[in-house]
Amino acid sequence: MQRRDFIKVIAGLAAGWPLAVRAQQQAMPVIGYLSARSPDDAAHLVVAFRKGLAESGFVEGQNLTIEYRWALGQHDRLPEMALELAQRPVDIIVSTGGESAALAAKRATSTIPIAFVIGSDPVVLRLAASYNQPGGNATGINVLTSALEPKRLGILHQLLPQAETIAVLLDPNFPLYESQLRDAQEAAHAMGLKIHALRAATDREIEAAFETVAQEHIAAITVAAGPFFDTRRNKLVALAARHAVPTMYHFREFAVAGGLMSYGIDLLDTYRQVGVYAGRILRGAKPASLPVLQPTKFEFVINLKTAKALGVTIPSGVLSIADEVIE
Repeated sequence: MQRRDFIKVIAGLAAGWPLAVRAQQQAMPVIGYLSARSPDDAAHLVVAFRKGLAESGFVEGQNLTIEYRWALGQHDRLPEMALELAQRPVDIIVSTGGESAALAAKRATSTIPIAFVIGSDPVVLRLAASYNQPGGNATGINVLTSALEPKRLGILHQLLPQAETIAVLLDPNFPLYESQLRDAQEAAHAMGLKIHALRAATDREIEAAFETVAQEHIAAITVAAGPFFDTRRNKLVALAARHAVPTMYHFREFAVAGGLMSYGIDLLDTYRQVGVYAGRILRGAKPASLPVLQPTKFEFVINLKTAKALGVTIPSGVLSIADEVIE
């Protein structure tokens, strides 16, 4: 081969390399990750999600692409984000951070597989036909967050048995707002308690809620589950400390951040599990036949350092049922 011809061949191959690389990248499966939370407060959960994906042999950036969309606790942003991912299109939508994201994804597509993390019954929400046989394009995990509201209220009652009124902080824009309020009212009635319902969908409303609790000398507050409050974790913990209000939360993250108590599921393991499900779907499994999972492990966490700062004595009966005590 003449030297001139050899150079032309090499140049032609080199020119084709970028095209080949782009083709390989386009062949990678793409996950649309739709979350009602924020990248800052959910960073550790994304790590757990990637761990679950790795169990199916998928590693972001190597043989998988993930397109992230974060609503930052604002429910009204989710429908547009879900539609954008569906039109891209992606191979699967993973919806996290509660019902708002899952419902937005379901409305955006009836064909793209969906793996969700929600806090209530997917059958009632019409995300699945049944737990064992979801039957459509969506399956995932019900972490029972909303169903545990009465349990959290009951623990607060055990902590402060003389309290006549306990406040409940709710997000009025959250899809489960009405059922959360109703469950809290029914549970309080059964315990002989009064409920003071406080509503907050903005930072200023959160501040006003804690000011109300302090001004009216309400004994304690329980923060209802919801992605808006998840994105305001540090703010909620700081306000509870400032106003010296014993507060119950729904995830361990809050107690670790300085909140008094939390009762809920192992969230890291949940996100790992949804990563496993996403990997199985990318390998060919159909959401219609993957059963909706429910947690079997629950965590009651007490922050003793915060209790001392608040001047709250934890009764031995409450302390004895704690799964973790933060000194």
